[in-house]
Amino acid sequence: MILEALGSVLIGLAVSYGALRWLPARFGRFRSRLLVLATGPGAGLFGALLAHSVLGPGHVVATLLASLGVTLILVSLLLRPAGPARRSATA
Repeated sequence: MILEALGSVLIGLAVSYGALRWLPARFGRFRSRLLVLATGPGAGLFGALLAHSVLGPGHVVATLLASLGVTLILVSLLLRPAGPARRSATA
């Protein structure tokens, strides 16, 4: 379980750091660099805990894949929209 937790935190750090490095033009669209770097490991650990509680012990690869998925989803939620807020004509 400790190796799953450590692996999921490392996956979260890699995803969050990769998102900031891979999208340098969109850096201003992230709410905060520190928030992105903190969300990655937290999301990875949460995803591993969730997968471990559902699958049980002995499913290390599936747990780490679930951790990766949760991390990707939560880090992607921190992106801001491309342009200014659009308002519809009916609103």
